[in-house]
Amino acid sequence: MMNDSIVTVVVPSFNQGEFLAECLESILTQGVQTEIVVMDGGSTDSSLDVIRKYSDRIAYWQSKPDGGQSAAINAGRKIGTGEFCCWLNSDDLLLPGALERLRSALVKNPQAPVAYGRVRNLDQASGRFSHVWVEPFSVRRLAVRCLVSQPGTLFRRTCWQQVGGLNANLKMSMDYDLWWRLHLEFGDFEYLHEDVAVNRDHDRTKTNTNRSLHYKESMAIVRKYYGRTPLKWYLYQPYAVWFRSLKAKLLEK
Repeated sequence: MMNDSIVTVVVPSFNQGEFLAECLESILTQGVQTEIVVMDGGSTDSSLDVIRKYSDRIAYWQSKPDGGQSAAINAGRKIGTGEFCCWLNSDDLLLPGALERLRSALVKNPQAPVAYGRVRNLDQASGRFSHVWVEPFSVRRLAVRCLVSQPGTLFRRTCWQQVGGLNANLKMSMDYDLWWRLHLEFGDFEYLHEDVAVNRDHDRTKTNTNRSLHYKESMAIVRKYYGRTPLKWYLYQPYAVWFRSLKAKLLEK
C-alpha cells in the first residue's frame, strides 16, 4: 500500500563507508518522514558498521551480492511504501529541506512525474564546490545533455512502476534512460531553481573510472528515444575521455 506522507529513499551502497554516515544523516535531518532502504552489495569496508549504527532509523537494509546498482535500486524501490521516492548514492548528500521542497513541487503539479533541482558538485580532493549543469526541462536540450542531475530528483512511485524502473542492463546511464522513458510516458518534469543536493566527485566514482562506457550508453539512449544523436555528443566524447584520463594521471603523481 502506498503512503503519500512518507518519502522513500533507496541508498545503494558498496564499499563507501567513509561517506555513508554523512549520506544517511542528510536524509534523516530532512524534516519530513522518510523511509530509508539501504541496499548494500556486500561491502567489505566499514559500511556494515555504519549501517548497524543507524539500523534503528533505517526501515530496511541488506548486505549481500546483487545484480548491480540498478537491480539493487529496483529491489529497494519494491520494498519501499512511499508514493514519493528517490535514490541517493551512498557518497552523495541531500541539502536541508530538499525533500520537502521537491515533494511540494510534485503536489502542486500533479501531472509531473519528476521534480528536480540544482545540484552542487563537491570535488573531494580539493573540497571545492561548483554547480552540476542542470537547467529547466526541455526535450530538445535533454537530447544534447543529461540536464537532470540524479541526486536532486524526486519522482512518483506510480510513474516509476508504470515504466518498469531502471534498466538493469545499463551500468552507467541508467538514470538518463529513465528520464527519457518517464518524459515520453508522462510529460515534462517540474524544475526548481534551488540547490537541493550534493554530488561528490572523487576518483572512485563510476563516471570517472569508465567515461567511455558512459558516453557509449548515453549516445545509444539518445538515438533510441530521440531518433538521432546530436553532433555535440561526437564532439565532446573524445575531449571528456581525454580530460578525465589526464586528471587521473595528475592525481597519481
